[in-house]
Amino acid sequence: MASDETPSTRTRAALRELALGASVEILPGQLPSPEVLASHLPRATSVYIPYPPKGRWPDTVAACEQALAAGMKPVPHLPARSVRSAGELDDWLASVVETGVDAVMLMAGDRATPAGPYPDTPALLNSGLLAEHGLRRLGVTSYPEGHPLIARADLDEALRRKREYARATGSELWIVTQFVFSPSPVLAWLARMRDAGCTVPVRIGMPGPVALRALIGYAVRSGVVASARALKRKPGIARLAGRWSPTPIALALARHLADREDTASLDIHLFTFGGFADAAEWLSNLRKPDELAVCPPETS
Repeated sequence: MASDETPSTRTRAALRELALGASVEILPGQLPSPEVLASHLPRATSVYIPYPPKGRWPDTVAACEQALAAGMKPVPHLPARSVRSAGELDDWLASVVETGVDAVMLMAGDRATPAGPYPDTPALLNSGLLAEHGLRRLGVTSYPEGHPLIARADLDEALRRKREYARATGSELWIVTQFVFSPSPVLAWLARMRDAGCTVPVRIGMPGPVALRALIGYAVRSGVVASARALKRKPGIARLAGRWSPTPIALALARHLADREDTASLDIHLFTFGGFADAAEWLSNLRKPDELAVCPPETS
């Protein structure tokens, strides 16, 4: 960036870049028509397609086709614990690759007991089937506030194994974090990751604009309890008309990028929680940063 740019100018530029590179997450049953998607999102936006607890893989395939028809890049979730056998995994991967999908989001999934031989993401990688199907663009999960059931050391070890797989197979690997309500744990986690030498590109998960009550419920069910409690205690929360805004987190990330020219790849990932139109409008406004006030940093 030019040396005569002010911090405010650099932050505005970083905000616009975050909006331009943002991805969104939409359940198969909530995915709009290709025409609506194309009218709300820039072409080639990455649209992540979750696999709900009672999901059906044909619904995932149909959602991928819908996103592709809109000119988007679908990234279907592949929950290890929901796959019943090697044959089913082979079928699932073949069906999405046939649509034109070239990336998947890997995760253990929410099932307490695996339905088959894959308890976690490393097990999917070790199957060899991802490489056999030419899938070498892989998203993986991470938890800036920790996981309610997995120790930090185990999370770090799992990420190390995923990075080793990527190096060995020539795969492109990136991280999508669990959603957060505050920039503080994200920035602390980023610093710890970079200090440890991890330069994997990161997408910071955050909720899109959504009703506050529903959002706190999502947070508790997802294990983001500390952030949910902090959100409830935030001064003036009752004056927010019951709505959550991701703007403060985006601003904090923009400042982080503006202050550190050597920062590794960093983007944002919006969990829409049924509020796709609101999320798309928020991103559209963020792509016009001259209309967005650059607020002071949070002090809490």
